[in-house]
Amino acid sequence: MFSNQIVLVTGGTGSWGHELVRQLLTYNPKEIRIFSRNESNQFNMKQEFDNNPKLNFIIGDIKDKDALFEACQNVKYVFHLAALKHVPVCEDQPDEAMKTNVTGTQNVIDAAIECKVQKVIYISTDKASDPANFYGLSKAMGEKLIIHSNLRNTNTRFVCIRGGNVLGTNGSVIHVFKKQINEKQKIGITDVEMTRFFLTVHDAIKLVFKATFDSVGGEIFVMKMPACKILDLAHVLIEASSNKNVQIETLGIRPGEKIHEQLLSEYESKMAYICDEEYYVILPSIQIEGLKEHYAGCKRVNLESYNSSTGLLSKAEIKEMLIKGRFI
Repeated sequence: MFSNQIVLVTGGTGSWGHELVRQLLTYNPKEIRIFSRNESNQFNMKQEFDNNPKLNFIIGDIKDKDALFEACQNVKYVFHLAALKHVPVCEDQPDEAMKTNVTGTQNVIDAAIECKVQKVIYISTDKASDPANFYGLSKAMGEKLIIHSNLRNTNTRFVCIRGGNVLGTNGSVIHVFKKQINEKQKIGITDVEMTRFFLTVHDAIKLVFKATFDSVGGEIFVMKMPACKILDLAHVLIEASSNKNVQIETLGIRPGEKIHEQLLSEYESKMAYICDEEYYVILPSIQIEGLKEHYAGCKRVNLESYNSSTGLLSKAEIKEMLIKGRFI
């Protein structure tokens, strides 16, 4: 699929981008264009990949449509990762979240169609399902733009992939907790009942590729992810540290935060199908030619919703997950 092809990755210098590029190189692409606005991250990533000649680093912002048009020339596949991702930042500056996560996504769509890209893969978030904050709302709008683009008079196909938290990404709770343990001997959590979906970045990118290969265009692929209590995660990190006198402080929920995240809402579950053990597929309410027929052999999901409050990992399973990800 990617062999001898040119691939563009927006926001490619982040944690997801690093792993996506690492795995993408195994498919022998002709060129990977890494489009981001962070010069320092690009320099560091170039060194990390030993100045691989297949990697082409491009300074640019998805808010700049002209820069995207230039970057999309002769591109076959686009992985759209670029976004403002932190809930408090998007709550404080919703106008910037709108420009990047919504207008920026429309710019990616327009550039891809103009340059006759074959497929665009949009990386979404659990916060887009029944959103409670501006970040989730902006990503939900991005999903809608992506899905509806399949109705345009173009051969370019557009697909969404929705996942939860990925361990070890920039600003991850893992890094925050470890720093608090080492520097303050105190961990702050917002609520003792709070749960979240988690997956290692390696496993998340494997699912991204799997969904990319399986997709037709117009679907939202929902990753099946293990979930755990944030309190249990904190206890496992404390137990794995050399500091045994760490206190846990309850801070209260921040604006826009949920106790439990959701990957599949009650409304979406009515249009969701299970075709694979590793993800659900949400089909849109709009009619996209050939899409429903493609999934005619799949079973409807027998769930009212899919949230992080059920099937929680034990502390032993959390520890195993952290060891696998090399965090302890």
